[in-house]
Amino acid sequence: MPPRLFFCCLILRNAVSGRDLEAPAAGKKEEESMSKKKYDFRPNEYVVYPAHGVGQIVSIEKQEIAGIELELFVIAFEKDKMTLRVPTNKATEVGMRSLASPEEVQKAMATLKGRARVKRAMWSRRAQEYEQKINSGDLIAIAEVVRDLHRTDEQREQSYSERQLYEAALERLAREIAAVSGQDEATAQAEICDILVARRAA
Repeated sequence: MPPRLFFCCLILRNAVSGRDLEAPAAGKKEEESMSKKKYDFRPNEYVVYPAHGVGQIVSIEKQEIAGIELELFVIAFEKDKMTLRVPTNKATEVGMRSLASPEEVQKAMATLKGRARVKRAMWSRRAQEYEQKINSGDLIAIAEVVRDLHRTDEQREQSYSERQLYEAALERLAREIAAVSGQDEATAQAEICDILVARRAA
């Protein structure tokens, strides 16, 4: 089974196993309750899923799994050509959130202007910490990874693994800033790089 499909199935399996998802007794009251239910997120809304970054909720659908009917957010990650289904009542529990506010974006940009903070530890340990920050879905933490791993032409060349982590963090950061500001991702990425270069020149 492909990793992404397994990951999606794992979310659904965990939801089915939750005590709070036991099938309710059939009846008119339950149906009315479902129809009036308010969700944390809505169709067409852009959201951030920790492990994948910015995606768009394209619909809310119902699926029967192990005899239990679940309501699922269907989230499309267009650039990755991937679709994820997340139980509506587990979305916030797994870390899904709305896009950052303009104020949070400004804090992330300010973070980029700060001094790189590189711990004196083995690369394997630091790489693990960077990866955890990237997959946390926290915009400031992702900005910290971009800041700490950025290199100018005059500095020591990045290793392959450093480059991979840097590009992953830069892409996540640029996508969310672009979604918040309404600009395209390339423009957002150029603004980030301009800040990093200006910081080095200062």
